Amino acid sequence: MINDKIRNEFLENGVVLLKQIIGPDWILELQKGLEYNFQNPSIYKCVYEKYNGDEVFYDDYCNWNRISEYRNFIFNSNISKIAALLMNSKKVNLFHEHVLVKEKGSKKRTPWHQDQGYYCVNGKDNVSIWIPLDKVDKYSSMEFIKGSHKWNKIFLPTKFKGYDYDHKDKEFEKIPDIENNRDKYDIISYECDIGDAIAFNYATIHSAYGNNSKNRRRAFSLRLTGDDARYIKRQGEMSPPFPEVKLRNNEVLDCDTFPVLISS
Repeated sequence: MINDKIRNEFLENGVVLLKQIIGPDWILELQKGLEYNFQNPSIYKCVYEKYNGDEVFYDDYCNWNRISEYRNFIFNSNISKIAALLMNSKKVNLFHEHVLVKEKGSKKRTPWHQDQGYYCVNGKDNVSIWIPLDKVDKYSSMEFIKGSHKWNKIFLPTKFKGYDYDHKDKEFEKIPDIENNRDKYDIISYECDIGDAIAFNYATIHSAYGNNSKNRRRAFSLRLTGDDARYIKRQGEMSPPFPEVKLRNNEVLDCDTFPVLISS
């Protein structure tokens, strides 16, 4: 499932392609959950692009506790075991899930960003597992800067609508202009078949093309944490905001919002 080569690539590059890691029954389950999700969106749903009045790029998150298909996948598939092997962690917590849709014809590029600064969590043991629910060609997929998780920097979060968050954290830096200086960075992207997934660290800088294919581009992304993860309240807006969480800085994440999936 996850051998040393795959784990080492993830730990070294901050990103790895996982071939045929998600079974077809789980793909169908997530597709069903996603369709229900957008028929019954949460308060966090956001639309980033419209064309002729139709929504063509939109997302939602933090719905696992109300959508049975998401919950079934998170708690009953082997996804937490995959995360534990990638992170080399004995413990795995759920952080949250995030679903994103780019309909065919979407032109809007997801801006270059790093997830770490959005989140109320510190630590290097973490993984996002991006699961496409449609075939994705290389030029409708995500892009990553290899090794950027090792820069030891936290970058100012950027809203997908194109402007920065208002933050007072002194450690945050403005992300460099990557798109106009692409030749200066080691940028990689992956073509994905249904059943593949891309795993990446919260600190790995990434972006995504618009949808230049003839298909929809639906994705279910699962955020998980490992042994060294600790809560941190940022000095400004966080995404997701998790208003119900009452943890204090440097506490472990174990609570109803961030349930333990594996502990050994």
